[in-house]
Amino acid sequence: MNKITRTNLDEASGDSKIITTNQSGIHEKLDEVVQRHLTHPFQKPYQVHTQKAFDDINERVQAFLADKPDGKVILDSCCGVGQSTRLLASLNPDTLVVGVDKSSSRIERNVEGFDVENGYQADNFYLVRADLNDFYRLVEAANWPITKHYILYPNPWPKSKHLQRRWHGSAVFPTLISLGEEIILRSNWRLYLEEFQQAAKHVNLTGHLADLARDEQPLTPFEAKYQASGQVCWQLSFTR
Repeated sequence: MNKITRTNLDEASGDSKIITTNQSGIHEKLDEVVQRHLTHPFQKPYQVHTQKAFDDINERVQAFLADKPDGKVILDSCCGVGQSTRLLASLNPDTLVVGVDKSSSRIERNVEGFDVENGYQADNFYLVRADLNDFYRLVEAANWPITKHYILYPNPWPKSKHLQRRWHGSAVFPTLISLGEEIILRSNWRLYLEEFQQAAKHVNLTGHLADLARDEQPLTPFEAKYQASGQVCWQLSFTR
């Protein structure tokens, strides 16, 4: 395993704000919204840039699988600057890790401490700029053998009126929840994960929700900041 330095993790500032919401509990319309999306498949046309990005990465994934017929893929959704993608690649050297984010400025940014000089040597990962609403559907159609699907610290959209901007309230949720033998989410807003957990019950998936240990190595810069601020971070996991 490659040695991973914690320089950029340990220097995280401790000024992260606590999430505030006008909800008193799980959204009253969550079940209705999830059922509607399960009943009416998402058929929005693919964006050109995401189709091209998928075609490019799919060639690499298929080449990897041709070389390793029993190979597995880890999907790192909303990967931001790709710190989590790099960590997961180092921790899973026999697996191909694909990190996806909608922002090119984030995925093209250098991540301090993840270079050869600091002992980082993993080359089993790719970062892709794409819209996950399209990318998820393309991955499902291509039947990638995803062993783990990470969604780390997604935008919580804490206002009640923004339920359908949360992943579990989105039209692509039925596809998202189908990807991965194991699905792992993390958040510093427990209610977000409780809602996701309830939404998953509509497809007969039962999730395990627990707080992360204080000394858990942060996978993302967000997680490092939340830890430094003394906030509790939570993990929700599903295993098929």
